[in-house]
Amino acid sequence: MKKENWPALSYQDAKGTYETIHLWTQIAGKVKLTQMPWINHSWHTTLFVSPRGLTTGDIPSENKHFQINFDFIDHELQIVTSKGEHSSFDLKNMSVAGCYKNVIDCLKKFGIEVKINTIPNEMVDPIPLDKDEKHNEYNPVQASKWHTALLNVDEVFNKFRAEFIGKSSPVHFFWGSFDLAVSRFSGKEAPKHPGGIPNLPDWVAQEAYSHEVSSSGFWPGNEMLPFAAFYNYIYPEPKSFNDSHIRPKNGYYFKDLGEFILPYKDVQQSEDPSKMLLAFLHSTYNNAANLANWDRKVLEKQVVS
Repeated sequence: MKKENWPALSYQDAKGTYETIHLWTQIAGKVKLTQMPWINHSWHTTLFVSPRGLTTGDIPSENKHFQINFDFIDHELQIVTSKGEHSSFDLKNMSVAGCYKNVIDCLKKFGIEVKINTIPNEMVDPIPLDKDEKHNEYNPVQASKWHTALLNVDEVFNKFRAEFIGKSSPVHFFWGSFDLAVSRFSGKEAPKHPGGIPNLPDWVAQEAYSHEVSSSGFWPGNEMLPFAAFYNYIYPEPKSFNDSHIRPKNGYYFKDLGEFILPYKDVQQSEDPSKMLLAFLHSTYNNAANLANWDRKVLEKQVVS
């Protein structure tokens, strides 16, 4: 992917848009959660990057299948079914409560009864989704830039995923933490996770981190880290991981998060963004796997020259 195809992102300019989209995606994700059979590490609840935005993918109901799409090109939320039904709503000026009502009412109109927990996950002191009129900001330009970044990152993450033949997650979007992620597993059990994630049952975190995992991802920023960035962490973290040398030199270990961080801006402004991002993914994973004594010969695709 050429340098000019990676858009500049500004957390400060897009903060309101990100916060609103985050909560909208929680509505769609919670609908998916109610309908899908449980898959380990909560993979059944995730969204996926699409050419036009984010999608739940296919969701079964009693008499039909349906899908919820966030279209960041035409800037609308779409609900479609296997019976040919279709509804769409303008994303501009739509509050979180308005989004909740539109989704639930539309599904009911299509004969799909869904009841979700309206408390947002992984947030401190959240407003219930059906009551939240505060979050209603949506800037189409900022949403489009973020979507383009997601497409670029999704492509690189899938290349990285293809190199691993052990257990690996899809490249998918977690609506709780609002990040695009891909994870690799050693196959060994991990110590019980302490939990403590805001508005997330401890058993969910403990099941998610039941086995050793090296996870990489991308998120648009938050108050703690007010810029878009890539990350990598390993659970459990082996000794000296935080001191390990990584590439590129712009990357660093952020103690407050327990993760290696690479600012998106550095990738976006580099001569070869995809190459720089892959270097970060490779070096952080290599350090994690070596320090944790993973059986890399078994887990990784061996390249024949």
